[in-house]
Amino acid sequence: MRKTLYVAGREFAATVMTKGFVFGVLITPAIIALVVYFMPRMMNRTPPRIEGRVAIVDATGQVAGRFAEHLTPKAFAEAREEDRRRIAEGTESVRKSVSGTPGAAEAIEQSVDAALGELPQIELEVLPADADPEKAKGLLALPPGERQPDPRQRVALVLVHPDAVEPREQGRYGSYDLFVKAKLDDRLVDHLHDGLRDAIVAARLQAAGMDPSRADGLTDVHRPTSRTVTAAGEAATNEMLNVLLPAAFMGLLLVSVITSGQYLLTSTVEEKSTRVVEVLLSAVSARELMTGKIIGQMAVGLVVLGLYAGLGILALFSFAAMGLLDPVLIGFLFIFFLLAYFSYAAMMAAIGASVSEMREAQSLMTPVMLVIMIPWIMWMPISRDPNSLLAIVLSYIPPVSNFVILLRLTSSSPPPLWQAWLAVAVGAAGVSVLLWFAAKVFRVGLLMFGKPPTLGTLIRWARMS
Repeated sequence: MRKTLYVAGREFAATVMTKGFVFGVLITPAIIALVVYFMPRMMNRTPPRIEGRVAIVDATGQVAGRFAEHLTPKAFAEAREEDRRRIAEGTESVRKSVSGTPGAAEAIEQSVDAALGELPQIELEVLPADADPEKAKGLLALPPGERQPDPRQRVALVLVHPDAVEPREQGRYGSYDLFVKAKLDDRLVDHLHDGLRDAIVAARLQAAGMDPSRADGLTDVHRPTSRTVTAAGEAATNEMLNVLLPAAFMGLLLVSVITSGQYLLTSTVEEKSTRVVEVLLSAVSARELMTGKIIGQMAVGLVVLGLYAGLGILALFSFAAMGLLDPVLIGFLFIFFLLAYFSYAAMMAAIGASVSEMREAQSLMTPVMLVIMIPWIMWMPISRDPNSLLAIVLSYIPPVSNFVILLRLTSSSPPPLWQAWLAVAVGAAGVSVLLWFAAKVFRVGLLMFGKPPTLGTLIRWARMS
């Protein structure tokens, strides 16, 4: 056991002390952590005020007056309140989770106010129906450094088609063209589109002898936020969380497992190709060497997992959303990391011991990588329907079961705990088989040189040892 731990310590130190590991694994999370920490504080800055003139050429003579009503301060204030209501509904679960944190609710409100910014100050400029569109558009694209004659510069131009209100033939209506200044705030562009649509529809209704206000009442149906019903009660459906949480846990597991497994493969191949392994086998047995290398790289994987999991927790804390994370999931993440890592490491150790160069390992690694990537490929259908027959079957087929069951646990409809623990038992059984197979191949292949083996050759090595 002492020799095994010595090999593990040497393997861990040889990996984490390299410049590639420091820059690839440590520096990257540090940069992301800084971005996550400073992003909310940078977002608190009030966006620049939107002001200027919107010109309109109304060939129908019936749209400009109605469109002007959508550019008043009152109309912008009503639109802003609607945006605030939607944000409040979308962040209901976040607000509840931080209700007991002093100052959290005020911080959220301040962030919302800062993100929405001041109300736009827009004036409507009605141009003659025979105005030259090209000349009107010219003010939107002035050369750098040149200003428009009017201090309140033109930010958009609307050209209403002559048949936008009354169709020319067969009931086909025209529309409008919208030209905007470069880098115009997309929220203002959306508001202009909404205002033009409402103004044209109102003009069409009046032209058809109908009351526009009555038509609005008949066609307006408020869309409420859906609510998820669970055993713990009801809560607003968080669609973003339902998508990102499974992806985040899947990414954590894949990155940590694949990173540590690749280091194990690389170090094994390098030691074999440089004949260092022959010196090592004079001091330790093949089983002790393989076990030590797997344990050492497991510690590397835990470092990677801890770094990126810490980044995720920091992001939730920075956005005052810690209540969205169930601590039980962290425990299952650690359990399934161990199962997934030992499965992947066993295969990498077997491949590394059987080849002499990294390019020879590619053909043997391909099926392993395809198996590992199956859960990632099936991530969306499993997350959308975590209790489907496909998801249940894959939950008990190692080694993909370790990834699939974690996807199901982080979905909006997690399976019963007994299924999770059954998947743990099945995964442990799969790990035992893979480690047994890897130990047999490792013992034979470590001192074998020459033509790279095939999968059938590896099976024969396992049987003969």
